[in-house]
Amino acid sequence: MTDTPDDAAPRPPTRWETVQPWISLACRLGLAAVLITAAVTKFPPALSVQAVEAYDLFPHEIARLIGYTLPLFELALALLLLAGLATRYVGAVSAILMVVFIAGIFSAMARGLNIDCGCFGGGGQVEPGETTYGLSIARDIVFAALGAFIAIWPRSPFALDRTLGLYK
Repeated sequence: MTDTPDDAAPRPPTRWETVQPWISLACRLGLAAVLITAAVTKFPPALSVQAVEAYDLFPHEIARLIGYTLPLFELALALLLLAGLATRYVGAVSAILMVVFIAGIFSAMARGLNIDCGCFGGGGQVEPGETTYGLSIARDIVFAALGAFIAIWPRSPFALDRTLGLYK
């Protein structure tokens, strides 16, 4: 009798297949920590509203809505990442959120605004030369990359997705 693929012994996992879940776990926990820190430092919400208004992109009412809801949205994403629930989607949404932040910072830079990004509290006007646009953009690119990694490779240990059989 000849060996067919069905009769063959299972192949051992590749190095990537062994390491990837742990990298995804590190990305999940790291991005969750960033989002929790960002959310908590935006309280009281008046600080977050001030930061959003400084970008001068939205009418006052919309800026207030964003300022009040953004920390809650960041916290919700963080909790889902910690739980490992809807991991692929939360990773993608987190990456998109970071791209939106990058676009906002680019917009402020292009329009010559002198503001603190408000990413981790604060926000609002700063003295010329005190802006950190390049650093903020670079940081958000790294955070977007973490979210993209999670979206592409969501399988990780200690995730509800795994318990529910979504990613084996």
